[in-house]
Amino acid sequence: MELIQENPDLAAYLAADDAIDHRHPYVRETAHRIGADTGDAYTYAEAAFTFVRDTVPHSADSGDLRVAWRASDVLATRNGICYAKSHALAALLRAAGIPAALCYQRLVDEEGGAPVVHGLVALRLPGRDRWSRIDPRGNKPGVDARFSLDEERLAWPVHPAFGGVDYPVLYASPHPEVLSVLRRARDRNHLWETLPGAL
Repeated sequence: MELIQENPDLAAYLAADDAIDHRHPYVRETAHRIGADTGDAYTYAEAAFTFVRDTVPHSADSGDLRVAWRASDVLATRNGICYAKSHALAALLRAAGIPAALCYQRLVDEEGGAPVVHGLVALRLPGRDRWSRIDPRGNKPGVDARFSLDEERLAWPVHPAFGGVDYPVLYASPHPEVLSVLRRARDRNHLWETLPGAL
């Protein structure tokens, strides 16, 4: 699949915003602890991915009812759904000068039901002429997402025959519908009732 930058300017994928607040002291401190200042972008990117995937539990797995959406809050509370974890990973990557985008899938079950939009991150490391998608959702039985630049190792398969979609657009900021749902949610139960089924 060809990934398409929403904004042709690569600098847009290094910018800070309300959700990807990589200039926040806690994000900078976390990036420093992971090793953003080592100069080895590949090693840092993999370490940042593993950190978010493994130390920030997906709130559906942990049972946490809080809804974090700002990267600094996700990292501080160690809590978030796929969108929030993607914001955190994008912020950690951008803190180290690595362009990072938000991207999405429409997931459905094998009968075409229960549609939900799932959040991912795409990154572009120095010396590479293409983006690679990675999924920091968090592993559990039946889910084995890995850091891989050449062969995607995402959490969930897409079922196009039943209405699943790999959206090709790379967003510099969270999709407005995704961000709106996160901001309005009173708690995770309310969020579950309002998650978008498509973009």
